[in-house]
Amino acid sequence: MSFSAETKDELARIEEGKRCCNLAELAALVRMDGTLQIANHSYALNVITESAPVARKVYRLAKNLLGLPVDIMVRRKLRLKKNNSYMVKIYPRTLEDLQQLGLLDEEGEILPGIPNFLVKKKCDRIAYLRGAFLAGGSINNPEGTYHLEIITNDSLHAEALSKLLNKFHLGAKVSMRKNWHVVYIKESEHIVEFLGFIGAHRALLEFENVRVLKDMRNQVNRLVNCETANLNKTVDAAVRQVENIQRVAHTIGLQALPEPLREIAELRLEYPDASLKELGEMLVPKVGKSGVNHRMRKIDELAEKLEEQSKRIRKGG
Repeated sequence: MSFSAETKDELARIEEGKRCCNLAELAALVRMDGTLQIANHSYALNVITESAPVARKVYRLAKNLLGLPVDIMVRRKLRLKKNNSYMVKIYPRTLEDLQQLGLLDEEGEILPGIPNFLVKKKCDRIAYLRGAFLAGGSINNPEGTYHLEIITNDSLHAEALSKLLNKFHLGAKVSMRKNWHVVYIKESEHIVEFLGFIGAHRALLEFENVRVLKDMRNQVNRLVNCETANLNKTVDAAVRQVENIQRVAHTIGLQALPEPLREIAELRLEYPDASLKELGEMLVPKVGKSGVNHRMRKIDELAEKLEEQSKRIRKGG
């Protein structure tokens, strides 16, 4: 089972004690995954999902909360489908039943977005967002990139969901993907907060465990890369220094160098793998890293001058 499916399975098992919260969650589930049929002054709500726990939750809420007749049907997976699909068929008796769910107004017209009466209280807003995630949400496995989204085909509902999420300061944004409106969260801290307040505590702990391990791995990799880069610089510098010292030795001889430069040149030839600090500690008296570096630069400059002289002589010849 995917991380997203496990999260939904956990959320679908949550049972709220307050009627207002249950109503808000059912309203989100119905608005996200439902279609309304009206014929001969009778109504039917068809809620379709590929998640058995979500289908059971819709069934339970519609039956226990509103006391409405409910049927549930299973469509076996087709050859190209990964999962079975479930249709929960709800039979509202009156217009008021649909008004309770925030689908229609008093005139029987469809209400856009998220009606305010459903999300007045904080607990209702949380329940609505949980229902919206159960119906149209997904979350990436934290081993990969951090990404949580809720998709809907209704632009007004997408904007309303984004605003509702941002009441909790979650940095939600809306984008288009083909004909769908995608409400998404990318920051790992915000995803953790969202999972926490909608009640996905097991998923949150798993997410956090993976996130901590990833952060540690990334930190170790950065340190290793930094050390490797520093080591490469040290090796490259040592190779260049040895080459320049040999150029000086073959051209004018190391005995022609001032004693401080000759001492460090001889040590570098004897210990080509040593660091500048290690070379400085071998001198008597000891010299710091900056002092050794200063002497090496003097040798480099002399080697460059000798190379230029050699080039001019070759050209003149």
